Amino acid sequence: MSVESGFEPATRIMSSNPVNVSKSPSRLRVCGCCGPLRPRYKRLVDNIFPEDPKDGLSKSDMEKLTFYAVSAPEKLDRIGAYLAERLSRDVVRHRYGNVVIAMEALDQLLMACHSQSIKPFVESFLHMVAKLLESREPDLQVLGTNSFVKFANIEEDTPSYHRRYDFFVSQFSAMCHSMHEEPETRSRIRVAGIRGLQGVVRKTVNDELQAIIWEPQHMDKLIPSMLFNMQDEPDPDHQEDPVVLAESCFRELLGRAAYGNMNNAVRPVLVHLDNHHLWDPNEFAVSCFRIIMYSIQAQHSHHVIQQVLNHLDTHGRNTPRVRAGIVQVLLETVAIAAKGSVGPTVLEVFNTLLKHLRISVDLELGEGPRRASAASASSGRFKESEERIVQNAIIQTIGFFGGNLPDYQRAEVMMFIMGKIPVYGTPCHSMDTVRIGHQGTKRIQTMLLSSLIMVTSGFKSKTMVAALPPPFLEPLFSISLMEDSELRQLVLEILHNIIDRHDNRAKLRGIRIIPNVAALKFKREKISKQDVAFMKKHGQQLYRHIYLGSKEEDNVHKNYELLFTTLAVLTIELTNEEVVIDLIRLAIALQDMALANEESMPMVIRCGIMALVAAYLNFLSQMIANPSFCQHVNKVVELRSLDAPHLLPEHIFKDKCPLPDSLDKEDRSLYFQTLDIAECLAGPTYSVDRLSISYVPQVTDEDRLTRRKSVVDTISLQVDILPNNLPDQSQLAEEITFETLKKAIDTTGLEEQEREKRRQVIEKFQKAPFEEIAAHCESKANMLHDRLAQIFELTIRRPPPSPSGVVSVSAGHPQHQSVPVYEMKFPDLCVY
Repeated sequence: MSVESGFEPATRIMSSNPVNVSKSPSRLRVCGCCGPLRPRYKRLVDNIFPEDPKDGLSKSDMEKLTFYAVSAPEKLDRIGAYLAERLSRDVVRHRYGNVVIAMEALDQLLMACHSQSIKPFVESFLHMVAKLLESREPDLQVLGTNSFVKFANIEEDTPSYHRRYDFFVSQFSAMCHSMHEEPETRSRIRVAGIRGLQGVVRKTVNDELQAIIWEPQHMDKLIPSMLFNMQDEPDPDHQEDPVVLAESCFRELLGRAAYGNMNNAVRPVLVHLDNHHLWDPNEFAVSCFRIIMYSIQAQHSHHVIQQVLNHLDTHGRNTPRVRAGIVQVLLETVAIAAKGSVGPTVLEVFNTLLKHLRISVDLELGEGPRRASAASASSGRFKESEERIVQNAIIQTIGFFGGNLPDYQRAEVMMFIMGKIPVYGTPCHSMDTVRIGHQGTKRIQTMLLSSLIMVTSGFKSKTMVAALPPPFLEPLFSISLMEDSELRQLVLEILHNIIDRHDNRAKLRGIRIIPNVAALKFKREKISKQDVAFMKKHGQQLYRHIYLGSKEEDNVHKNYELLFTTLAVLTIELTNEEVVIDLIRLAIALQDMALANEESMPMVIRCGIMALVAAYLNFLSQMIANPSFCQHVNKVVELRSLDAPHLLPEHIFKDKCPLPDSLDKEDRSLYFQTLDIAECLAGPTYSVDRLSISYVPQVTDEDRLTRRKSVVDTISLQVDILPNNLPDQSQLAEEITFETLKKAIDTTGLEEQEREKRRQVIEKFQKAPFEEIAAHCESKANMLHDRLAQIFELTIRRPPPSPSGVVSVSAGHPQHQSVPVYEMKFPDLCVY
């Protein structure tokens, strides 16, 4: 056995006692070797620590330790354990210089060794990092964090099956919430905590075996820690600002979220916003969800939308401002998602929004009974104004989302919203009327129509059949007949958005006598076959609603502007020779209605109709470029400007326009004449014979519905076949006199009336459009069918009379008593 230098001190000590040495020389040799014969890895570790920690890590000794670790990787676990032991001892003794040297040595060993034996060494390393993070010294916490971040950037060859980072998530999250007295130190600790969380995310998120990091207990610490720092204002003076770093980490985390982890990542955001009352004001909430939507993968957008919708449901009875804040966040979310993939939640979004719109109206109108005193009235008005904020936010969200959808989805959304609008005579309307009353129903109608305007804005459909299908068009026309000018205005604006496919409305600039229509340079295309078929099928409905809408007594200037725009847009987009004749007939019918005044309309309404007709015929005559027609219109307009300016739009719609007591029907030069227009249009292009047929609006389902209601309310039908209930025949005999015989013989007047009636019917069937004739016949058939159905319904409800004629008298009235069916006697032809 060779003698090492470490034995010399022990020999010198033992020589002072020669007796003991001679007795057991071998024992002395073993005891004296315990100190110097320490394992080589320990001596190499000890050598890296200088006598003065200020001198730092000894590079040459560190190179020896690194070479030894690489050459003997099986010793790595022991090296790590010994370093951990020394570091723990130095931390307790506050030898922070040695602590820094130990962590630097660990970092270098980690970077140099990449064998499978590094796994046990990592456990020692993480144990040392945990020790530093547990200390209350900010410098040690920052030191431990820096080492952990370096470790997180190392890609390991094989996954770790047992390693967990629960402690580090908790400790780094606590550092993110540091409230140290000194701002600089507080900022350093928070930055270290955020970088530590970022290291945990990078180390675990790409490891399939570490999916546990996405579990709620970890996300509930990670996400709020980042959001807590993002709430502060950025500080440009700091090189590493916690706000900027937290946002970067937040984006990175969301960008790594897989399909199944989106819910766990978004839910803590909503909870944090609730706990810190960040929905009102909601600037931070909006900013958070913008970051979320731009960070996640596009195909995951519907997960976020669904989470926000569910959160809105949970806050359905919260304060209006909180609900408005959530809805505005949803607006930002769907605005970004609509540009990409929204998934199957399109109608889900609208359904939830419409539900909360109704809840808002319920809450707004529910305050009414509590507004008796002045104080309650003021609080009620405040509540109402706040609910309006919610409603406006919902409408904006509906409109903006629908407006950014592709056309095929937008058509579905239009149908969906129209199906939610309460329309008179439908089950939806009756249900809503019972729940929220007439005022609430009108409020719902106004808001949903406003959202439809936003959805249809910019909607470009190649054919009107696809843009205005009957399930959408019929309820829309039903709303246009309501006795509310605001609702009628909204309906007309919706029609403009759909029909005006070339954005020509802005050039019209309201209702006026346009001097030169050609100078406006309207964009137009030749009407397609599909649109021709649409006008043949639905043109009469359009004309009818324009006709009826123009004579409503609550019409204002805007109503006539929109009516003029409707006629002008129809002329630009959907006219052929047949439609031009129909529109002229409609205009003349409006003029005749204002002159006849059979419904006792106010003078301002009559003059408004006259002005509408003048403005439109001036526009139409120039659009079809017929000089004679233009000359006739200009002549009437010039005479009106001299003798009757109240019949022109430039005058009648002024605030203080003088109105006449009556319209001069005798002065034919002030009005447009059918014969003169027919002469102007004579030729092969237009079938002017149809101009002689006065336009009469067709009867539709709305009229039958109204009649059905009145019939049900008034009819009382009694059917009796008992002989003793029949009246006396003598009472039915009419007294015959000379005057009666004279009237029976003299039928000249009746024959003349019958002949005129037949002539009108024949002329109508020869010259009227087929669609108008079919609609007229269909309406008569439907009315007859409705009457018969009502009669049958009333008669079937009565108990069948007894075939045997058994009658019992009660209270002076005969009471019929039915007999069992098996006792009735039926005729032979009725028995099988």
